[in-house]
Amino acid sequence: MLKKFAAAALFFISPVFLNVFAQTEIPAFDFLRVETGAKASSLAGAFDTYADDPNAMFYNPGSLSTITKSKVSAGFGKYLLDMNFGTLAYAQKYKDLGWFGIGVKYFDYGSFDRTDENGVSTGEQFNANDLMVSVGYGNYIYEKINYGITLKYIYSGIAEYKSSAFAVDFGMQYHIPSSQLSLSFGVNNLGAQLSSYISTKEKLPLDIRVGVSKRLEHTPVRLNVTFAKLNESREKLVQHFRAFSIGAEFIFSDYVSARLGYDNESRQDMKLGTSLGISGFSTGLGIRFAEKYVFDYSLNSLGKVGSTHRVNVGYIFN
Repeated sequence: MLKKFAAAALFFISPVFLNVFAQTEIPAFDFLRVETGAKASSLAGAFDTYADDPNAMFYNPGSLSTITKSKVSAGFGKYLLDMNFGTLAYAQKYKDLGWFGIGVKYFDYGSFDRTDENGVSTGEQFNANDLMVSVGYGNYIYEKINYGITLKYIYSGIAEYKSSAFAVDFGMQYHIPSSQLSLSFGVNNLGAQLSSYISTKEKLPLDIRVGVSKRLEHTPVRLNVTFAKLNESREKLVQHFRAFSIGAEFIFSDYVSARLGYDNESRQDMKLGTSLGISGFSTGLGIRFAEKYVFDYSLNSLGKVGSTHRVNVGYIFN
């Protein structure tokens, strides 16, 4: 009981120390905050406590040491204005050394017409894209607290301008099987630019996150809540918790599940006039078949701005 209390305290008193990491400037490489993977996206990003899923390392590298079998997952998504993005995640245990993972995230913004200082087209075009490649390691303490760290190389290119950065994610998960309760704490994108687009270096989108999930007794429902961007400066203390997501997974069997999500910050930011519509809400479906194959789909609403679609296909090795 003492260990459970200490772990819970660690996860939930962490916001007290957030002012040390307070961030006020608009960061570079904001694509790192776009939801990764169809399953996580359908839960509105409330994915920090998830286990045994290679895509969970993008949210909390402490999840790596929960992988039971080697797994790979590849994803593709359509964003606004014909932007495309893709992801790749692989995780496995290696002998007695621990668990290792590899993650890739790619964003393609398409082609643009080049113009002069007066806005007149020059007849030329340029491209813009972002890339993140990560390598992670995970293990556990006392067979109860899962921890992990991820090293990330980040690249961004806009026409002839390039920028790169190095960052670290680290996180912990604490699972209580008897209560079907999970807690998480993580710090993502802690690092700095190696090279800037022109001459001014910018900060990375540092993100301190806390999550909790609970499988409701005698129901097929798992509820997940994640508080993100806890480090960002706010006028009032309660506003530190503005960026929260809620996800509900309805587990009908080991092979089929449906998901719903709500992203509070996205809903508030997408408000146009007095209309909110269904912005900030998401839904999705997960199917496992032939014991080895996993398919996930998600739809995320941005209200009147539009919606995004994601698809992931995974394979479980023997």
